[in-house]
Amino acid sequence: MNLPAFKESLVNNDCPLGISVYLQALWYDAKGNWNKAHQLIQDIPDKNASWIHAYFHRKEGDISNADYWYYKAGRKRPTVTLYEEWEELATKFFDSSSPST
Repeated sequence: MNLPAFKESLVNNDCPLGISVYLQALWYDAKGNWNKAHQLIQDIPDKNASWIHAYFHRKEGDISNADYWYYKAGRKRPTVTLYEEWEELATKFFDSSSPST
């Protein structure tokens, strides 16, 4: 799977199989299921998960919580739109995954 196919999958009811938990969380977020997206990512103790976690809290408007998670991710809160940040996150996790078949 690649990023365009991932975006196209958003018309489906089920999350694509074989994608990372990071991409699963972004998929559920894009589908409007914040709770499922947050549940997938909240207990993963790495900087990638912290960045996604920060984005989720920024999106919900909880800026102080978002800033905490950006700090944990080693990042500053971005000035780009939420859509642009989602795109950056999705691109990052496709770029860091193995080539699609």
